[in-house]
Amino acid sequence: MIHSILIIGQSNMGGRGNPEEVDPIVNDKLLVLRNGRWRPMYVPVNPDRCKSGINLAESFANLYANEKNVEVGIIPCADGGTCLDQWSEGSLLFDHACYMAKLAQRTSTIAAVLWHQGESDCSPDRYPHYREKLLKIIDAFRVRLQLHDVPFLLGGLGDFLAVCERSEALKNYTFINEALQTITAKRERIGFVSAEGLKGNPDNMHFSAKALREF
Repeated sequence: MIHSILIIGQSNMGGRGNPEEVDPIVNDKLLVLRNGRWRPMYVPVNPDRCKSGINLAESFANLYANEKNVEVGIIPCADGGTCLDQWSEGSLLFDHACYMAKLAQRTSTIAAVLWHQGESDCSPDRYPHYREKLLKIIDAFRVRLQLHDVPFLLGGLGDFLAVCERSEALKNYTFINEALQTITAKRERIGFVSAEGLKGNPDNMHFSAKALREF
C-alpha cells in the first residue's frame, strides 16, 4: 500500500525553490497524484503557479520512503497567496483538498499532512485570530478525511520575512510562529517544524531550494 502525504498551505508549501540550486531527487518509490492517478514524481510537484519549483515535500517523502521502504505519494493542494479564511471548512480550497485526498485514499493510506501558511495572515487584524482559525481547519480535515491518528506537521515562517519589502505586515511573522507553537503544545499528533536559520530567495519571501531540502 502506498503511503501518501497531503500538502496544503500557500506558496512556501507550493515551493518556489530554483531547481538549478540542488541535485534532483532520484527515487522510483516517489509518486505524485495527477488527475486521480499516481505518476512518478517530478518537479514541480505542486504546479500552482508558473514559477513553482522545488518543494519541501520532495525531500520529506524521500526520507520517509527510504526509512519505511514503501512507496510514498504526494497529494499537492497548496495554493500561493492564500489566507487562512480561504482554507476554512466549506471553502473551495478546503473542498478541493478533501476531494484530492479522498481520491488518494482509494489507493493509498494518508500518513501525514504538511501545512505551511501564514504570510498572508500577518496583518494586525488577522494574526490574533490565527490559532483559533487554524485549529478549526485541522479539526475539520481530521473529521472529513478520518485522519484522527495522522500527524499534522506545521512549518514555521522564515526569519527572512523581517527584511522583505513586499509588505510591512510581514514583520509580524513571529506572531504566526508563536500561534503554531501554541497549537503544537496543546494538541496531540501536531508538530511544529522551525524554519530558524533557513535562507530565503532574493525576494526574502520564499525559501531557497537548498533551504527547502533541509526544511
